[in-house]
Amino acid sequence: MTASPEPRRPGSGREVTRSIGQVLTALSGEFPDISISKIRFLESEGLITPQRAPSGYRRYAEHDVERLRYVLSVQREHYLPLKVIREHLEMMDRGQTPPEPKTLEAGSSPTGTAAPVVAPTPSAPPAAPKKALRLSRQDLLEASGLSEAGLVELERTGIVVPRRGGSFYGRDALTLAIAARRLGEYGIDGRHLRAFKMSADREVGLVEQAIAPYVRRAGGNTDVSGEVTQLVISFHAALVRTAMER
Repeated sequence: MTASPEPRRPGSGREVTRSIGQVLTALSGEFPDISISKIRFLESEGLITPQRAPSGYRRYAEHDVERLRYVLSVQREHYLPLKVIREHLEMMDRGQTPPEPKTLEAGSSPTGTAAPVVAPTPSAPPAAPKKALRLSRQDLLEASGLSEAGLVELERTGIVVPRRGGSFYGRDALTLAIAARRLGEYGIDGRHLRAFKMSADREVGLVEQAIAPYVRRAGGNTDVSGEVTQLVISFHAALVRTAMER
């Protein structure tokens, strides 16, 4: 059963909102095919109506996220067309309960034509791997909430860079951009971030030098580098947490 989102109600006090990038991160595990362009499309169809910050960036309240989750769920599980989903959402906004979506019966398709019969799968398929993000420069700015000048500064110091061999940005670039913007709110600016970058570069150099014999012994197997990278990240995070707790 697909849970219905709560109808939109004016909040009391200041409501916590998310950027489109944070919404993408929150829902990508449940909906691997979600993308910024799809969220924008659903907005253009009037199914979700996020607020606009004074800067012009979209800001999503919790009811917007739940509304989006509902739309994506009934699309995936019940193949409902947008017209029907819109009618359901309008009923919810009026405080009414929409009819329970019915899954298409075997032998039928969303268009009503015959569909090939697929043998039942004996066990649940493995979870789909996380879809690689592919963000344009404008997508990255909007998703992270960074200003153009802020992104230029991060690029100048090599903190945020496009994916190798292209002009698009990936998941790590989005994570770094969001973190940099939020750290800036606490007075941690470009000088501090450059110091973090230099420290990380030194750590990478030490790790690469230390594991080089093991990588050669494994015939260039990237599993060695990947495992050590995760260990170093966990070790570094624990060191920082320990130091901050003193």
